[in-house]
Amino acid sequence: MKRNKLVKYLEKNDCAFVREGSSHTLYRNINNGKVSTVPRHSDIKENLCRKICKDLGIQDIIKP
Repeated sequence: MKRNKLVKYLEKNDCAFVREGSSHTLYRNINNGKVSTVPRHSDIKENLCRKICKDLGIQDIIKP
């Protein structure tokens, strides 16, 4: 999955940008306070996308 698509999905689901790291971006869910990092690769594997959504407490972007 393209990183831009994942970031747009996170922001649509009430996750806000916190800060940039050297190789990751930190996002926080403003409803429950959970945080997760998103790597700055152009393509992110589906399993990692699932984990990021789970860490943030939002619905999985990849529908089974």
